[in-house]
Amino acid sequence: MSTSFDTTLSNLGINANTANQAVANTSSGSTTLGQADFLKLMTAQLANQDPFNPVDNTQMVAQMAQFSSVAGISQMNTTLSSIASKLGGTSATDALSYVGRTVLTEGATAYPRTSGGIAGAVELDKPATDVNVTISDANGVTLKNLSLGAQPAGTVSYDWDGTTNSGAAAGAGPYKVSVTAQDGGTTVTSRNLVWAPVESISNPSSGSPTLSVTGLGSIPVSAVRQIG
Repeated sequence: MSTSFDTTLSNLGINANTANQAVANTSSGSTTLGQADFLKLMTAQLANQDPFNPVDNTQMVAQMAQFSSVAGISQMNTTLSSIASKLGGTSATDALSYVGRTVLTEGATAYPRTSGGIAGAVELDKPATDVNVTISDANGVTLKNLSLGAQPAGTVSYDWDGTTNSGAAAGAGPYKVSVTAQDGGTTVTSRNLVWAPVESISNPSSGSPTLSVTGLGSIPVSAVRQIG
């Protein structure tokens, strides 16, 4: 690596020992070539060139243009990384807009709507030939079995009107919800999604804000699939 670098300096008409000392004096142990290092190298190049065979101006301009391009790309990458970090993150102000709204997220506890019943969804990793949703009371007694039949991979919604298998009113809840999915006898990975209201947000000193959701506790904003 050092030999290749020294050869490059030699081709530019720079004394390697003098240039390396110049960089060492500027970089303070840095292993990267910064703008100050480049200017120091260029000065060393001019100071140590053969007066009877000076460095070609075209070559020097090309080197400066190349360094300028690399520096510009580096700065652009830093800027884009900052933008990506901002877009990918969630500020406390963003999270605050969730308070008072309902969100669709993974969970096993659901509270009924004012009109009765619940709405939810099943998230399937693969297509399934048989998808079932079981709704139980707080004691685990089955209230309703919903058969969604065959479904493709992705998210499939369901809606329960609040009546039990016998047709009676299911009560005020909360309800426990579980899902199963099969593909010809093989279990398909699935997740139950429920709608739940956001009560408040928590903004820790480090990390991203989290949402306090009724019946589900604290969840990250990234766990929200949809906002109602």
